[in-house]
Amino acid sequence: GARMKWWRIFPALLLALALAGCKSAHVNAVVENQTGQAVNLVEVDYPSASFGVDSLANGSTYSYLVQIRLSGKISVQYTESQNLKVHKVTGPELHEGQRGQITIILQPNGKVRFEPQLKE
Repeated sequence: GARMKWWRIFPALLLALALAGCKSAHVNAVVENQTGQAVNLVEVDYPSASFGVDSLANGSTYSYLVQIRLSGKISVQYTESQNLKVHKVTGPELHEGQRGQITIILQPNGKVRFEPQLKE
């Protein structure tokens, strides 16, 4: 009867309440390698923290969920696998509480394109 239906929706209701009460805003940071070669020691620094990946094959992506706790610029550093050239590029300013996605596209010749799709 009615009791049976209640127990069916209860877990979904709890989950919805937990998600609604969650005040932390997250940004999905996606690193896309379009350099034409593998890259190594990829490190993304953003306000208050950083993340990285040992290597990223050409044409592949790596994503990481970050929380912006302070305001400041985002930057990426990586090493080309062929000539071991290190590139460090600073991107746009991020602000505490932003949510959404930022795509960091590693391009040939040490160029990087930052594509933020963020909202406060």
